[in-house]
Amino acid sequence: MTAENDDTMLGRARVSDTPELTAYYGELAGLEAGALWTVANEIEPWFPQPKSVPVLWRYEELRPLVHKALDLVKADDAGRRVVMLVNPGRKDVSAAAGLLYTGLQIMGPGEAMTAHRHQAAALRFVQEGTGAWTIVDGQKLKVGARDFAITPNGTWHEHGNDSDDAPVIWQDGLDIPLVNALDAGFYEVHPDLYQTPGKVINSSVLTYGGNLLPYGVEKWTRPYSPLLAYPWEPTYAALRDLAKTTDGSPYDGVIMEYTNPLTGGSVMPTMSAHMQLLRPGQATRAHRHTGSVIYTAAKGHGVSVIAGQRFAWKQGDIFCVPSWAWHEHENLDQSEDACLFSFNDFPVMRSLGFFREEAYTANDGHQPVT
Repeated sequence: MTAENDDTMLGRARVSDTPELTAYYGELAGLEAGALWTVANEIEPWFPQPKSVPVLWRYEELRPLVHKALDLVKADDAGRRVVMLVNPGRKDVSAAAGLLYTGLQIMGPGEAMTAHRHQAAALRFVQEGTGAWTIVDGQKLKVGARDFAITPNGTWHEHGNDSDDAPVIWQDGLDIPLVNALDAGFYEVHPDLYQTPGKVINSSVLTYGGNLLPYGVEKWTRPYSPLLAYPWEPTYAALRDLAKTTDGSPYDGVIMEYTNPLTGGSVMPTMSAHMQLLRPGQATRAHRHTGSVIYTAAKGHGVSVIAGQRFAWKQGDIFCVPSWAWHEHENLDQSEDACLFSFNDFPVMRSLGFFREEAYTANDGHQPVT
């Protein structure tokens, strides 16, 4: 790898400053112009140079502060009462990794947020609580712990908690930094503040969640999944069934993608999501890829080595893998499986022809821990 970042190699800019060049650069700057060779090695690196760094956010440390926000900030004043998770290298865009945002949202008993829509696509992974609901374009969804739901870009949505005695906490995932990087952001509040939901709760799950394509319903032409919620129980059952038939991936264990049931593609155009199962004691091999990933420990406990750093996680913890960072996972429990939920920007990478993946071949596929 040392040759990859050696700027003295043929084809790289290596122009030394002279008084004449310095004056020339000043002339260019006066016309809002510049010389490419002064920045070429920075803006066109040999391989990805992400500003994001690997981070693990411990749920047991964040949870008391998330609860503290209930008494400090009213839901109507905050709009969304969320503790965002910010990567030290991406504070400039409030991202958790790359151009992906994530945070922990809390809703008190009986609380409801007003309806809105925005250009950014969003997804939810419920950490705890039993009364969580969301309304997406008039469809009311009820979700529980470890359920996954989407609110695609441009859809009217609002959230609430039907519980009488306990808050709900879920993890938000959005492509806000990507939308802002493209100068494409819009945000609107619903003209009636709240939507009128349809009569059938979880109608998209009842219609599209049975592994069979329905006939006699309105043809779905939107660029995102018509299935808006993916409950934990059938997801976990599907992983366990798949584990009976295959060894899975040497890099991710038994892994499955949440998909659009009509196309088999990702749930939304800019973000996809996965759930993976690590067998008892399983240690995967290391690999890397373009695209950033945000992981949440859905079940069990283990460790992940990311760019040579070891991170120990347990249920509820959240961690990130920046683009092109070597990473591998291990389930530390010798008797129970572990599960990791994740979301990423792979659809963007693939649509633009940017996706690339590579295996770590030294040391039997395992990184040295530094």
